[in-house]
Amino acid sequence: MRVALHTRLKPGKETDYERVHAVIPDELDIALRAAGVSSWRIWRDGLDLFHVVEVADYAAMRHALRDHPANVPWQARMAELLDVEDDYSGDDTGLELVWELP
Repeated sequence: MRVALHTRLKPGKETDYERVHAVIPDELDIALRAAGVSSWRIWRDGLDLFHVVEVADYAAMRHALRDHPANVPWQARMAELLDVEDDYSGDDTGLELVWELP
């Protein structure tokens, strides 16, 4: 499945966010793939971040990563950079698809 997400950076954190994402920890890469993620792309427009995630089951991935030892410190680092911290509650389903070129 393909899921689109929108997050927002805290003002002044653009460079830090890009620097942190320049190298994803190996253990996080392994955890994401084990949770069914085949691709995760992020675009930035100012403070707005747009993610497109290709994943077998988005809800299952979120559940698997919520307390994963590779993801917990990563999310703590992201909380320092993002305007709204991701609580991994599992309630989100991503952005609603409005239109797609058939």
